[in-house]
Amino acid sequence: MEHLFFYVGLSFILTHELDAIRLKEWTVFPLLSKLNDNLGFIVFTILHIPLFILLFYGLKTNQEQTIKWLDIFFMIHIGLHLLILKNRKNPFKSIFSWTIIIFSGLFGFLDLVL
Repeated sequence: MEHLFFYVGLSFILTHELDAIRLKEWTVFPLLSKLNDNLGFIVFTILHIPLFILLFYGLKTNQEQTIKWLDIFFMIHIGLHLLILKNRKNPFKSIFSWTIIIFSGLFGFLDLVL
């Protein structure tokens, strides 16, 4: 399968988004953190719908470019989480969460270089 590493990385990043909902990641974002848990969950979850539409549309219409940019994002995403590592609101503290985050970036990197 072409871009196998990308699809593995994509699976990890989508799993990370499930973990982000479980861990109430919206509490880290300045505007969303002001919402109560129920509304934060709803808004955070709904905001993923256009992101997923763009993701799937990009894969259908411009696969190579979309894959390249997402591979890069998967790697940058690790850095974003490192930036908030010491934030007291950062919910991503477990080995499980970090494994998902790191593996998405690792597989994005492998897809780019192999």
